[in-house]
Amino acid sequence: MEKLRVDGRKNDELRKIIITRDFNKYAEGSVLIEFGETKLICTASIDEKVPMFKKGTGEGWVTAEYDMLPRATLTRNTRDRNVLRINGRSSEIQRLIGRSLRSVIDFKILGERTITIDCDVIQADGGTRTAAITGGFVALMDACSVLVNNKQISEIPIKDFVAAISVGYVNGNELLDLCYAEDSKATVDMNVVMTGSGQLIEVQGTGEESPFDRKVFDNLLDLAQKGIENIIGIQKNVLLSKEK
Repeated sequence: MEKLRVDGRKNDELRKIIITRDFNKYAEGSVLIEFGETKLICTASIDEKVPMFKKGTGEGWVTAEYDMLPRATLTRNTRDRNVLRINGRSSEIQRLIGRSLRSVIDFKILGERTITIDCDVIQADGGTRTAAITGGFVALMDACSVLVNNKQISEIPIKDFVAAISVGYVNGNELLDLCYAEDSKATVDMNVVMTGSGQLIEVQGTGEESPFDRKVFDNLLDLAQKGIENIIGIQKNVLLSKEK
C-alpha cells in the first residue's frame, strides 16, 4: 500500500490548484495562483515599447520579474533594495519564467510592444517557480486578449499552453509537486516546464546528495508530464470560465 505524504496526498497527486483571474484591477492580466499553501500574484503589464535590440524589427518581447515578500517564508527575508543588489535565486528564477513564456510567443503578431510578467510570492511552501510559470501564462493570455479586444493586434500571439511542476525523489519515493517539507529532504530535485503538446521547454534536475541514474530521471519526467497535463487542463478551464 502506498504511503501517504506529509499532507495526505498520493505520490502522483498534485496539491489543490486554484487560479483566480482579475486579481489586480489595474493590470491587463492578473491572477492569484495557489498550489496548496504556496501563493503568488502574477500580473501582466503591456508597454508600447521594446528593448533596444528589438527596435525596428516589428517584433515584441516578453520578460519577467520574480520576488518574494519578506514574510512569505517562516523567517523574514531582507528586501533586495536594502542590500542594493538582486537576489541570485530571484534572478535565476525570473530568467526561467521569461524563457518559458517566450518559447510560445509569436513576436511578429505581438508587434513592437513588451509584456512584463511580475510574479510576487506572498506565501512559499515549495514550487514557487513552477507556480509562477503556470500563473504567469494565464496572466499573459489575458493581457494578449486585451490587445485583441482593443484591436491592437488581430489574434492571440500564443502558439501553445505552458505549465510547470516540480518532482523529486524523497525517501525512496518518486513524488509529484513537492511541498517544502518534501523538497528539503529530496535527494533528487527536478523542475520541468512543458507545453500543452508535450514538448519540453526546460528541465532542471539535481542530485542533491549523490548522482542518480537514468531510470529515476525518466520516471520523474513521466510523472512531471502527467502533472503538467492536469495543470494545463486547469488553465484551460479557468480561461474558458470567464471570457473577457
